[in-house]
Amino acid sequence: MLEPLRQGLPPLDPAAVSDAASCALPARYEAVREARRFTRGTLDQWDMGERFDDVCLVVSELVTNALRHGLPANDACVRREPPVRLHLMRWTERLVCAVRDPSHDSPVARETDDFSAESGRGLFLVDSFSDSWGWHPLAGALSGKVVWALFRLPRTGSRPNGE
Repeated sequence: MLEPLRQGLPPLDPAAVSDAASCALPARYEAVREARRFTRGTLDQWDMGERFDDVCLVVSELVTNALRHGLPANDACVRREPPVRLHLMRWTERLVCAVRDPSHDSPVARETDDFSAESGRGLFLVDSFSDSWGWHPLAGALSGKVVWALFRLPRTGSRPNGE
C-alpha cells in the first residue's frame, strides 16, 4: 500500500495562481457536506464543473481525515477558531486541494485488503483519483499540517480526447 508521504507541493509559482478560494470548516461531520458545496460552487465559478466528481471525492476524504484524525482531544482550540480549513488553488494546468488541520501527526495510509470496509481507504482513494498528494507541517504562526492533492488540468484550448 502507500507509504506516508512527507513532502511539499511540487514547484508552483505563487505569482501564477489563476484563482484561489478557501473556507473555514467547523469541527462537525456536517463540514464534509459544506466542503462539497463550497467545492461545487468554486469549480462552477471557475468553469471547471466537469472535474467536480473526482475533486469532490478527494476533498471529502481529506476533510473527513482532518476531522477524524487531525483534531485535538480537548476542544479548546476548536472553540477559539474553526480548526479545519479547505483551500482550492488553480494554476493554468493544475488544481490543488489543500486541507489544513491543527495536528502535527503525519497522515498514514492503512493496509487493507478489505475493499468493502466502510473506513480506512481514504488516502488510497486520494491517491487513486488525484495525480499526486502529500503533506507538510506548518511553521510560524500557523500550527499543524496541510494535506494536499494535485490534479493536472488540460492545457487551455486543448480537448481531453486530443481532438
